[in-house]
Amino acid sequence: MLRSKFKTAAIALTAAAGLVAGSSASAKGTVEVLHWWTSGGEAKAVSQLKKMLEEKGYHWKDFAVAGGGGESAMTALKSRVISGNPPGAAQIKGPAIQQWGDTGMLANLDPVANKQHWDKLLPPVVSKVMKYDGHYVAVPVNVHRVNWMWANPEVFKKAGAEIPTTWDEFVKAAKKIQDAGMIPVAHGGQAWQDATTFESVVLEVGGADLFRKAFVDLDPKALGGDQMVEAFRRLKVIKGFTDKDAPGRDWNLATAMVIKGKAGMQFMGDWAKGEFSNADMKPGKDYICKPFPGTAKDFTFNIDSFVMFKQSGANQDAQRAMAETIMEKKFQILFNKLKGSIPVRPDIDMSQFDTCAQESMDDFQAARENNTLVPSMAHGMATFPAMQGAIYDTVTNFYNSDQSPEQAAKELAKSVSQAEPSGI
Repeated sequence: MLRSKFKTAAIALTAAAGLVAGSSASAKGTVEVLHWWTSGGEAKAVSQLKKMLEEKGYHWKDFAVAGGGGESAMTALKSRVISGNPPGAAQIKGPAIQQWGDTGMLANLDPVANKQHWDKLLPPVVSKVMKYDGHYVAVPVNVHRVNWMWANPEVFKKAGAEIPTTWDEFVKAAKKIQDAGMIPVAHGGQAWQDATTFESVVLEVGGADLFRKAFVDLDPKALGGDQMVEAFRRLKVIKGFTDKDAPGRDWNLATAMVIKGKAGMQFMGDWAKGEFSNADMKPGKDYICKPFPGTAKDFTFNIDSFVMFKQSGANQDAQRAMAETIMEKKFQILFNKLKGSIPVRPDIDMSQFDTCAQESMDDFQAARENNTLVPSMAHGMATFPAMQGAIYDTVTNFYNSDQSPEQAAKELAKSVSQAEPSGI
């Protein structure tokens, strides 16, 4: 029924596209952009794209929907598309791009991709995600590493603790910070944040092999096995090192706790670095970036991207100008420095980036060579939204209940097997 609504909306969209283009506020066209980059560092980063596009004479209409995981933004997008009035561009990523492609409403970006030689510029692991039925329908903005730990060295110094690189070292350090009267782990009790921490724990417990079997292949034995039981057990250990006010906290507020020295560390993707940069803090001095303890040789990636919905006339020109701008070296450098991520283009000199970004790029390349590069489940890169939702629900239910690790692993395998990857 929902798929039928999208087909109906597609017909309405085709008829309306010309009218929208003709009534554009700018002679060179308008692109309305749906995104969820609303925190300090993120907002600064996306403002660079808006500025560069407007310098080319196009109009940027902002459609920002707050919420770090993007769930609210996707709800808003579905409503707009069903009504036959989608934005020109929307922040969509991973397997969800394929589902949106099934609606027949996405614009073909091959003209821009061919002009800029995307097939040569982009690593296959990136370009594959951006295509539907062999054609580019999305443009990648960056590559994020998810399995990061952010630490305040002053908190560790006060507690007499060392920055951890293994699970046992983490437990030891967290206990010292807690005994010193401070919060060991800053966390926001939201489903996507619970899942972000959990997938790093799974990576630590079973490496890239377990991660792929569980979150990409959706293997019931991996989802319900002994290693997953251990991952759930360790997740609950981490919860014991968070504070009572964590439920509902936004991720950037948790980052602020580390910045202000109220907490020792946070497990979050490298978009958190944008918050440290926004606070004029320097990596290696004011804060420490390290892979989640025990995952130094692994790299969980999240690729932000924009999908374009079919437009015509001047608004189509604006869309293509936006896609072209995103892939330009100037934007890749400016944006990723502010966002905390690394460029999708491999031909950019990383010496102009900070040490965290340089380490991230080195680890990304090494993980590609060693087959330890895995798509983030928590951030929509590994599987379809329905399966991701089932994992979210199971993890958060466990995190906020007295359920045993054994029960949680059993429930995880069951809930994922029952999830249907139906349309958008």
